Parts: sequence; structure tokens; C-alpha cells
Amino acid sequence: MIRKTDAFCSFSVNDIGKAKEFYGNTLGLSVTSNAGMEGLLSIDFSGGSRVMLYPKQDHIPATFTVLNFPVSDVEKTVDELSSRGVEFERYTGELQTDEKGIFRGRGPLIAWFRDPAGNILSVIEDR
Repeated sequence: MIRKTDAFCSFSVNDIGKAKEFYGNTLGLSVTSNAGMEGLLSIDFSGGSRVMLYPKQDHIPATFTVLNFPVSDVEKTVDELSSRGVEFERYTGELQTDEKGIFRGRGPLIAWFRDPAGNILSVIEDR
């Protein structure tokens, strides 16, 4: 029954205007307002997938990664996004990242950053 639906995920933000600016202009994604659903945004991806953002006054940022962006070159992507003002997280301990914020441990290269609402996002190497 639900196996054949076009599922999507959603998460909250505290400021739709800042979210639209960040996801649309800083990250360069296709962001649209939803007709008939005041205040909601959709981020549309290739292949037809999408993410919905909704405002929540008492928003609390997720403590886990809510959205991963598979990229062919994490190093290059981190450099490009950094030049646009994106700040990458620096972790110490088991998930220690380098000076750019890239985790080079076991598994694919990955770098985490936050949206203006504090939600955790990542770029992850897809090879």
C-alpha cells in the first residue's frame, strides 16, 4: 500500500525567510512555496524527491543529521560552500574532523554543517 507512494521527509525551522535564503541562495537548491499551505517550503531534488520545511515557533534543532547531500567530491564541495559563508562543524573525539570540518575516518568522507535554524546537514562523498 504505502510502498508505492512518493514519500518525503520534513523538518522544522524557526524562520522560513532565513531558511528560504539559505537553502535557495546559499546552497543553490530549488526552493518553492507551497500553494495552499501558507508558510511551508519545499526543496525539490532531482529524481522527484523533496523535503518540506515548516515553521515552528518553539523549534528545537535536531541533534542528528536531518539531510545528507551525496556529492562526488567532499573536499571541493566544502571549499565551495565555505566560500559562500557556510561554516562546517569541528568535532573532536571518535568523529574527529580536520581543519576544514571533514571526517576522514572509516567510511566515506563527510562534513557536517548547520542551517540557520541549527539543524544538522551533511555533504557525504558518493563514490
